[in-house]
Parts: sequence; structure tokens; C-alpha cells
Amino acid sequence: MREENSQTGRVAGKVALVFGAGCTGPGWGNGRAIAVRLAQEGAMVVAVDKDVHSLPETLERAGQSRDRIETQICDVQDSSQVAALVEQTLQRHGRIDILVNNIGGPIAGGPGALSEHDWQKQLALNLTTVFTTCRHVLPIMARQRAGAVVNVSSTSAIRWTGAPQVGYAAAKAGVMQFGRVAGVEYAQWGVRINTVLPGQLHTPLVDAFLAVQQAAGDIEALLQKRRKRIPLPFEGDGRDTANAVLFLASDEARFITGTELVVDGGMSARCD
Repeated sequence: MREENSQTGRVAGKVALVFGAGCTGPGWGNGRAIAVRLAQEGAMVVAVDKDVHSLPETLERAGQSRDRIETQICDVQDSSQVAALVEQTLQRHGRIDILVNNIGGPIAGGPGALSEHDWQKQLALNLTTVFTTCRHVLPIMARQRAGAVVNVSSTSAIRWTGAPQVGYAAAKAGVMQFGRVAGVEYAQWGVRINTVLPGQLHTPLVDAFLAVQQAAGDIEALLQKRRKRIPLPFEGDGRDTANAVLFLASDEARFITGTELVVDGGMSARCD
């Protein structure tokens, strides 16, 4: 992500609240790339994560744009913490123009294997967090008569992606439908709500997952298996998700709401 080719001011002057702006390890995770990309394009970014240790690299990768990133710690599963952070952002910056929800993660298992406890955990992490942040931010955007919400879902919401993870898939499908219903409701106030569906990108979260799976087989073989599902001859990363989010958050997408943008190299278009 070369900064000298990126600064065109596509979201200049806007205040962006990005939940999940850290990462599980070094590299371009979705949230980290989103925070950096929005800052590069002129937004004042409030970069939020639960893990204080995950945010310094976000600032480092922002380079000269790091002055437009303000880091905050918040557990998005705690509504009171979200409410306090939203109010603090409003008091500090006067408005919230962009909300990005990039919270989530899978637990493996189909209906027969996934425990009821883990099912509830998947809904809480992947779906309820979207509801919670929107519940606190959307009234502000409605009062402003403007705003853009971009929720990060997954291609697991629309197709089988190679593993039985029914809780994750159901929750991410819920994120997609949440965006459609809320997008229609809030359109009357000039607020747009859209969803990005990343596919099998190579992110630090994937590296962490594969490290756990290493005992079961060769990591390179697992990576090759993933890549074979993608029609394009390479595997994307968090920067590809970030560019999609940037577009939907910008005024370039002013007539787009209640819909989804798939970022998967053509994987979900395949019939096999």
C-alpha cells in the first residue's frame, strides 16, 4: 500500500470509527488495512480494538498518515463501553461520518458438532457486535442527515467455503441481511449501510489458524488448497478488503445502499 499513490482525499474531512482495527499478528489484516486506507485518504480515524498490543503496528503501517489515526481500546461486546466510546468520539470530533464493523472470527463445527455455548458465542461476536455499534451510532448519523456504515461479513454468508463452521456462516449471513434492512430504514436520513464480503484472503488471522493446524499437515499444502479455490492467480489480503470499504464509505458510492460487495477473486462465482 504505497502512500504516495494513495492520497487523493476520497474521504477528506470525514470522521471514521473503525472497530477491529488491530490484528492477531503482523501483516495486513482487514481492520488494520481499513484504518490505514481511510487515514491515507484524508479521514480522521478512530481505530478501535480490544487488544492494546495490536494497535501500534496499525500506526506504524500508516506512515505519514498516522497523525490522522487515534487509537482507542474497547470491548465491542460490552454495550456500555461502546456507548462511552461513541460519546467520546462525538465530543472530541463533533460528528461521526463513517462506521466500520470488522469484528469476528470462526469456530469450526456443523450443527452436530458445534456446542450450544459456541453457537451463542459466534452470534455474539460476529452479529450482535454489529447491532450494538449501529444502535449507538445510527441515531447520530440520522441527526446529521448523512453517514456511511460498512460492515465486514464473509463469503461464508453466501456459500460453502471449505469448512463446516455453521455458527460463523449463519452470523455473517445475519450481518448481510442486517445491512439490507437497516439500509432501507435509514436511507430517508441520507445514511447508507453496505456490507463487504471478503473471501479467502491471506491475513494474519489465517496464519494463526494455519499454525494451529500445522500438526495435521503441511502448511504450504493447506495454502495451496485454499488458493486452488480462487479463479484469479493470486490470493488477496486485507488491503483488498480495505479498498472495497473505502469505496463504499466514500461519496463515490453515494447512490449505493443496502447491498454487498464481494471481494474473493471470483471464488463465490464458481459452481464447484
